[in-house]
Amino acid sequence: MSQDKLNQKALDEIIENFKDFFKKEIAQNHVNNTVKLVRLKAFNLNPFLDKYKARFLTGQDDAKSIAKALVYARTLGPSINTIFGNQLQKYCSQILKGFGSTTQGIDIEFIDMVDGRKKYCQIKAGPNTINRDDVTTIKNHFDSVRNLARTNNLDIGLNDLIVGVFYGTPDQLSNHYKNIDKDYPVIIGKDFWHRLTGHANFYDVLGEVMGEIALEYDGTELLEEVIGQLAKEIETALQSQKNVSEENQKQLNKESKGKIRELREKYEVK
Repeated sequence: MSQDKLNQKALDEIIENFKDFFKKEIAQNHVNNTVKLVRLKAFNLNPFLDKYKARFLTGQDDAKSIAKALVYARTLGPSINTIFGNQLQKYCSQILKGFGSTTQGIDIEFIDMVDGRKKYCQIKAGPNTINRDDVTTIKNHFDSVRNLARTNNLDIGLNDLIVGVFYGTPDQLSNHYKNIDKDYPVIIGKDFWHRLTGHANFYDVLGEVMGEIALEYDGTELLEEVIGQLAKEIETALQSQKNVSEENQKQLNKESKGKIRELREKYEVK
């Protein structure tokens, strides 16, 4: 069993790449999507639930309370999870660019620090980030590598072609991953990072790094500004039966668009 480990410089490079990715691709996208919520048309309103959710959250059903219920649900709910999953999938190989592969269909190559074997790995973000079609594609890529290995007398075993999943636990893997795992190993979360780096706790270290990054961001002011502007549009909508003039509506639309530009510039992630 191998006892090798990546040195601190290599670990620091992974950490810095991850930090850079999070700031540019997660935090900035989260801010940009939040800013768009100043417009009422960003939401699919539910007249049966919107006031209920506002009262459930604040005890009131005025325009600002409705705005809070809408904005909080969008910014802290599935939206940020979707951003993280989609962007991480795109940038997995960039975060681990020091292990880049030139083999078609393979994202990274590395020496498994646990069993000492060279691994040919496709990188995936999380335990639910592939669909049924991906299963066939991944297996086909691995089959091609095996055929190429046989042709060139390379020592590549079934267990050397793996899917590496950045985060999660084995019990969280979707059925699509489990189908792949019947033929090729799917290594997820703590085990993946241990095999890649040789450090059994590196997955936890990455989690701590995420906590440190989080300390740099306080969205309370941004949320208040977005909620305030959205509340104006909601108030106008609530008064629509009182014949709000077309001119006033145009002015509000102009104001909202200007607010989007202002907030994007003000809260650009540095």
